[in-house]
Amino acid sequence: MTFTVTLTSPFPTCTVKELLENHLLVPRKIRHFLRTKKHLLINGQQINWQSPVQMGDVITLTFDEEDYPQKNILFGDKKLVDCVYQDEHLIVVNKPEKMKTHANQPDELALLNHVSAYAGQTCYVVHRLDSETSGLILFAKNPFILPILNQLLEKRQISRQYWALVEGQFPHKTITYTDKIGRDRHDRRKRLVDNRQGQTAKTHVSRLKQFEKTCLVNCQLESGRTHQIRVHLSHHGFALVGDPLYGKESKRLMLHAHKLAFIHPLTREKITLTTTSKTFEAHLKTTSKRE
Repeated sequence: MTFTVTLTSPFPTCTVKELLENHLLVPRKIRHFLRTKKHLLINGQQINWQSPVQMGDVITLTFDEEDYPQKNILFGDKKLVDCVYQDEHLIVVNKPEKMKTHANQPDELALLNHVSAYAGQTCYVVHRLDSETSGLILFAKNPFILPILNQLLEKRQISRQYWALVEGQFPHKTITYTDKIGRDRHDRRKRLVDNRQGQTAKTHVSRLKQFEKTCLVNCQLESGRTHQIRVHLSHHGFALVGDPLYGKESKRLMLHAHKLAFIHPLTREKITLTTTSKTFEAHLKTTSKRE
């Protein structure tokens, strides 16, 4: 397989080595393959890795089957996919609630299977949403871009924002929760605040609209721990409406990933995507009328 990238956006002048390592975030193992096999061309020519690369240069990367062994996945139903954005390297879709991001059993179908059917090729999970959560989710369309997107996620260069409807009067205009999150020893499905042994987690919360008994808030993640928003809010007395684990179950968990923003690591284009959920908005409308 071959990837061709044209640098038309503001990459600074740098060496081939610096481009791959610092800007395209190509993993060391893959950089080694490209170098030893002479599978990297600049404007159709082989050049020294210390040579400068300038805006407008065409970078051609060639990968063998042994570099990225073919992975097969059971295709699902492409009609179930609400595609928000895609190019040759990645795809973003609007996940419905009550659908798993990926399957846990070989014969099980989940969003990843449906997205792969829609794209016509095996796709790869970059980040996950809980089964009960709806909203924007990013997938890689090839194994080359996957570790690059993973590094962007680890470096907090992919912004994710959520709408959440919580129980009670939310007194803060803005607040940041930094409680560490760990596993619940008594219930393997759940997580809890564990400031001694838990993992670092940070959630920025801002109040959007206060109702009589509930409040709509916006949550922005700086980390991606399992159930992070649900644990942080419920721990501080604001369980999400419809949360079957940390609150009271109802028709749906009122959590929707409404915004995703990042710089495309290959084109340097700023991508900002937003979406809504019909069921989330319908439940919110019902709540506002009732209160």
